[in-house]
Amino acid sequence: MDATGDRTGDVMSSAVSKPSSTSLLTVAGCRLEYRVVNESGLRPTVVFLHDGLGSIELWRTFPDDVVGATDHRGLVYSRYGHGWSDPATEPRPIDFVDREALVVLPSVLEQLDVSVPVLIGHSDGGSISLVYAAHHPVAALVLLAPHVFVEAVGLDTIATLGQRFADGELAGKMAKYHCDPVATFRAWHDVWLDRRFASWNIEYLLNRIECPVLLIQGRDDEYGTMAQIDAIERQIAGPVERVDLSECGHAPHLSQPVSTLEATVGFVRDVCGSA
Repeated sequence: MDATGDRTGDVMSSAVSKPSSTSLLTVAGCRLEYRVVNESGLRPTVVFLHDGLGSIELWRTFPDDVVGATDHRGLVYSRYGHGWSDPATEPRPIDFVDREALVVLPSVLEQLDVSVPVLIGHSDGGSISLVYAAHHPVAALVLLAPHVFVEAVGLDTIATLGQRFADGELAGKMAKYHCDPVATFRAWHDVWLDRRFASWNIEYLLNRIECPVLLIQGRDDEYGTMAQIDAIERQIAGPVERVDLSECGHAPHLSQPVSTLEATVGFVRDVCGSA
């Protein structure tokens, strides 16, 4: 899902072009923007997977802060239909999580020389991380407000945001971060509210995941309850650490940046043995 409620208060409404600091690669005929942070840093590479309305820029400084504190190589990219990657020209498929995890992400990692990554996923990016880890070796997972099933509270929030989007203000705010904000919003909004998506559930994959996992969840998350990380903690095959944050919504790295960064950096250092 997304963290719009946490992050749009200071967003300007003027559109900008693709940042000069990002590059492009092609996956399945679509150009995706990406940025490598600290190219000569330690491996495994830390890969950041954004939320449902996210992009490279909407991570703010979190990737740089994590990589700077751990001295690892980092990779952050905008999925198709997000940021300054190619805009979506069709509805998002119901199986988008599987497609991103099993088709797009492996190709991105192969092209950018990433093997056995640390995946840091926020919201939809956390779900993608879990599916990838159930099928491919990973060093560790850091999951910020991930989803493994659909909850009514999240659907209600999305429906309300859809009504707000119609007045045009949110589209204006999103235009700073996405080349086609309307298409980005509709692709996310419509797939989550599609009745066929109501039964989406990836819990059956969790017992395949044996790598260390860090779960970070805000107690005031407007898109999901603590039941999400409870389910992950209960069913993951490997070691799990969790951080429950008070006064924190759907984007822990924005609502509680110090606590989230400290937990993430400490976890990556412990798992990877970095100083």
